Formats: sequence, structure tokens, C-alpha cells
Amino acid sequence: MRFKPPSERSGAILSLDISEILPDFPEYRVAAVLARGLSVRPSGDPDLDSALARAEADAVAWLSDRPLNEIPELQVWRAAYKAFGVKKTSYRSSVERLLKQLQQGRGLPRINTLVDCYNAVSARHGLPVGADDLAKLAGPLAFRIARPGDSFFALGGAPAAGPEDLGDPPKTGEVVYADGEKILCRRWNWYQDARSATGAHTRDAVLSVQWLGGGASLEAAAEDLCAGLRAHCGARTAWAVAQAGAPRAEVALD
Repeated sequence: MRFKPPSERSGAILSLDISEILPDFPEYRVAAVLARGLSVRPSGDPDLDSALARAEADAVAWLSDRPLNEIPELQVWRAAYKAFGVKKTSYRSSVERLLKQLQQGRGLPRINTLVDCYNAVSARHGLPVGADDLAKLAGPLAFRIARPGDSFFALGGAPAAGPEDLGDPPKTGEVVYADGEKILCRRWNWYQDARSATGAHTRDAVLSVQWLGGGASLEAAAEDLCAGLRAHCGARTAWAVAQAGAPRAEVALD
């Protein structure tokens, strides 16, 4: 069932299921965040710039001078990637790439108010965070194992050449994030598909905050994210957690 655009519904319901990957990754938890009524503006808002500077300082402080391979929040993702067959060091979790940029002194990227908000949360808490445009999704959503026929078209890459084009499809056994029709992100949280990308046009979005181990609090990160989206994007937000014992998160927001 395709999510209806805002003009066709009085409320939005989000469903995200992780049951397929829990047998191999029983510690996995994800906060599914629904944000509605977003105002996505270019970077440069003074209040958000201050929040980003604080997030950068917080992240640099907890990173200290430790090598990235000694940080528990990143070690768990390296181990998970290796478990489903990813051996190349060029494939790292989204949060590791972000923190590496900070360690190199380059700061957080400035994209727009939506992306800047979730990058700040990812860096501060050491957890992968991503977003997809609700209007481009066909629910329900799931973190699952790749299947034959899955297609992937990287954000910023070449679009599909035709209905039979699979782009750069995931490998057998790979963990992916998907809706009912397509891949949203390859290698769990490595890189986003172009077909669900957010932008200046986005008014409603689904965000995920992911936890696999380490000392970070998933709930604190979800609350931090929602506070930022309300303050800097004018959004209304709600969230729920999928985890062992309750593998399906459902969120409703009028």
C-alpha cells in the first residue's frame, strides 16, 4: 500500500519491521521517527549553526583522540558489515564516515535544515541516522535481507535506464532498508537510494535512528532529533522503537 500524499489523508501511519534480521542481530534496535509539516530551508540559520557547532564540539569531545576502530559504537557496525560479507574498508556505516570527517577537522557538512538536524544528532550520539521523503515511499518499511530483483540507484548516480535496470543491486545476504517496492539504503546504513531522497520540497519525512551496541541511548537520540526538527524545521514529530520482543514500530501522526 502506497503512502498517500498529505492532501489525500488526514493522518500518516508509519510501520517499520526488523523481524527478518533479528535472528542474526538480536541486539539491533531502531527508532522510527515520523516528521510532518517540515519547512526545509537552506543551511545558514544562526540558531541551527549554533546547534551544529555544539554538536561538533560534543562529538569531538567524546571521540577524543581515539582511533575510529577503538570506538564501541563504530566497532559494532564494522562487525555487522563483516558478518554479511562486506570486507572492503571503503564500505563503512554512515556514522563512521561522519565522525571521520570531524576527526579530520572538516566539521559537519551543511546541506539544508533537515539534513543538518539529523547529522548533528548522528555525530553527537554516535548513531546512524537517515531520512526519506514520505511521499516517495510505498509502505510498509523494513530492515531485511536483500532479495533477487532488488534494485539500487545511488543518490547522485545514474538513474534507471529502463524497467529491467537494477542499477547496483545488493549482494546476496546483505542487510538493506526497503519499502514495499524498492531499496531505500544499501549495506544497512551505508548509502541512500536516490528514489526516496529528501530535499527542499519535502514536507513529511520518515527518519531512522539505529543502535547496535555501545553506550549511546537510542531514546535520548530520538528525543534530540525530534527537538531539533521542531525547532529548526517547524515539524510535528512522533516516534516508536522496533526491537527484539516488539519488532514492528508503528507511528501515527495527524
